[in-house]
Amino acid sequence: MKAHVSSILLAVRDMDRAKRFYMEGLGWEIENDYGISVFFASDGASPIGFYGRAGLAEQVGTDPDGSGFGGMVLTYVVRSEARVDEVMAEAQKAGAGILNPAGVLPWGGYGGTFTDPDGYIWSVSYSARGGNQPYAE
Repeated sequence: MKAHVSSILLAVRDMDRAKRFYMEGLGWEIENDYGISVFFASDGASPIGFYGRAGLAEQVGTDPDGSGFGGMVLTYVVRSEARVDEVMAEAQKAGAGILNPAGVLPWGGYGGTFTDPDGYIWSVSYSARGGNQPYAE
């Protein structure tokens, strides 16, 4: 696994309120709006996106209101399901806590999630949809 964050996902309780704040208040522009998630134009940096809090917590295998979910997930996007499996195995061998083993995701991709020793959540994923993804490798 490279030292790379493909995107930063912030869990939000109210998607419309969050979009208004960042678009109208801060002038951010939406690059992709998928309904359950939104990504903003990033000027070449790691993209920042929003995902509904309950849905993101479920996807990574935590309780949306529990102490194990701070509302932020670091994502690592790879180019194949096999690489997802490899990265998850590397993380587990290194001592990561596996929240969700690799498998089909609710939105149609493939991925898994783990926590590092300090509890930070990493989502490793692959999607055959679209070629304009923030690939880490």
